[in-house]
Formats: sequence, structure tokens, C-alpha cells
Amino acid sequence: MKKDYYKILGVEHKASPEDIKKAFRKLAHKYHPDKSGGDELKFKEVNEAYQVLSNKQKRAEYDTYGHAFNNAGGGNQGFSGFGNAAQGFGGVEFDLGDIFSEFFGGAYQGAGTQTKRGRDISIDIEIPFKESIFGVQRNILITKTSVCKTCKGSGGKENSKMKVCDICNGKGRFNEVKKSFFGAFNTVRECGACFGSGQVPEEKCSACKGYCVAKGEYEALIHIPPGIRDGEVIRLSGKGEAIARGLSGDLYIKIRVSAHPVFWREGENLHMDLNIKLSDALLGIEQNIVTLEGNTTVTIPPGSTLGEVLRVKGKGIPTGNNKRGDLLVHLNIELPKKLSKKAKALVEELKKEGI
Repeated sequence: MKKDYYKILGVEHKASPEDIKKAFRKLAHKYHPDKSGGDELKFKEVNEAYQVLSNKQKRAEYDTYGHAFNNAGGGNQGFSGFGNAAQGFGGVEFDLGDIFSEFFGGAYQGAGTQTKRGRDISIDIEIPFKESIFGVQRNILITKTSVCKTCKGSGGKENSKMKVCDICNGKGRFNEVKKSFFGAFNTVRECGACFGSGQVPEEKCSACKGYCVAKGEYEALIHIPPGIRDGEVIRLSGKGEAIARGLSGDLYIKIRVSAHPVFWREGENLHMDLNIKLSDALLGIEQNIVTLEGNTTVTIPPGSTLGEVLRVKGKGIPTGNNKRGDLLVHLNIELPKKLSKKAKALVEELKKEGI
């Protein structure tokens, strides 16, 4: 009799892979033989349907040819082509990489599927505003686990020969059987003596005691590029925590830029306020200003108004290819709080002129 895999899982023919996965998990919990009220035949049937519909190629063949498609075996036959498939209850195969990552927090890993990697490190450093504009190199001191400097990560004394690990007999790992409500399943655990390599030095390193790594203070050189923004992160590959016989993690440096009392940035441009006298605004003047790079002169044209912006080209944020943004100077006209008799008379004259 032809089986309707969609009906078995209780999903529509247009169901997404995520919908199919959710339906399978729910029914697998319900019918598993190890649970009270479980049903072995139903569990096998649900698993058979999931193995087909969760595989893109097999699902396409099933949709085209129905239950007679190639490789659509019965519940006790299993299916080929699943890299993490494991033998479960009653000979049924199911995808441990999928199921156990959900129910056991990703504890299952197929042997040899991943390269060991050390932990990533994240730190924050604060730099002055000027250094964020023009870039800087910084040496920082961090405490972390690194490859042992004495044995260079071999775990043995200098010129010490390697031998087969007598704990795992050179296999580098152990197979363990664990039980759950899904039944018994095999897991792979790395050998703690040889760290998965299958070999150990005949004489251990005196500095790291054969662990290949050691904790201590290490100096790292950071190249902070010009124009970096507050909150940006620099990644140094391989500068994180080291792990025996594996790859080191990465070091992430979050940059905090301290505020400047005069300047602020918007995009590729720098901004600043400039206080000028009323007379200078009316008559114009060559005004000296101090930039992040030193002194320069700006021309304040006659009749300048409050809030007017002057542009100094090429004094902003470096943008690469020897190009830079601009410095925008915001004019603030200072009005006197008190006037002398002479000044007041002059203003009265200006008033008569309609100014």
C-alpha cells in the first residue's frame, strides 16, 4: 500500500523544511518506544517519512514518482547518504546531527567533522579622538592561553621522540554509548592524553607539563586604521585562546573613541564651532584656527551670518587613496552684553543707515 509521507507527518505538500522538522520532532517525542504510551511501528513510520521529506533530492523524487521512487526503503531498511546517521531503536536510522543538536544542546558531533579551535577573546580599548582620525598602532597586554613557548606546542622536551598513546592505543578518541529517551547511541570523545592525535612525547615539556599550551601575559600589536568609528571592531585572526593540537581562536578589539572638546565627525567630514566678533562678521577677517594637524587660516567674508558654515577642503577624515573629507567651520557671532557710550553711539549711527 502506498504511503503518504506528508499525511504521516501531518503537513501539507508545500510545507517548508522547517515545518517538516518541527512536525517530526513532535511525533518522535509522542511515539518513541522508550516513552510511556509510545508506539514502535508509528515511530518507524514517522522516521521513514522524515528521512525522505527532509532530504531535498529524495523529496523531489518522491513528489515525482511517489512511494516507488529509488531508495525509498521500508522502516527497517534505513536510508543512505546521511553523514550523521546513527543506528537507533529497532534498526531505524535517524540524523543525530539534526535531532540531538535540538534535544541535547548540540552535544553530538560526528568524528572528524570539525577542527578543534580555541576560544575567541573580546576586549575594549579607548583611543583619543585624534588617533581615531589618523590611525595609530597600539601594543596591548592580554592574559590568555597560548601555545607553549618552550615546546612550540609539541608538549615534549626538545628532541623528544613521539610514541603511540597507550591510553587510546593511538586512536585519538574513545567511543561511548549513552542512553536517552531515543534509546542508546554512540558518541565520540577525544582522548585527553594525546588530545586526539594518537601520539604523545616520550618526555613531557617541563614548562607546560605536556599540555602544549600555557597561560600567561602576551603582547599584541594592533593596527588601528585611519577614520575608525566609535564602536567598530578589529579582528585579529589566531590571536585568541590556544588549544592543544588545534587552531587558536580570534581576538576581537572593540574601539571606543573619546569625545573631543572642539571637533566632532559626521560621515567623512570634521566639524567645529568658531566664535567671532560682530565687527568681524560685518567687515570680514582672516581668522587663525587650530585644527587637529596644527594652525591654518580661514577667510570670513564680510556680512557673514550666525550659523553660516565655512568649508576647509581636505582637512577632514582620511577616506583612502590619499583622499580626505573636509573641515566644516560653524560660525557663532558673539554679541556684546554691554556697550560703551561710544559703541552705543556707533550702533545708533548704523541703525540710521538701516543696518
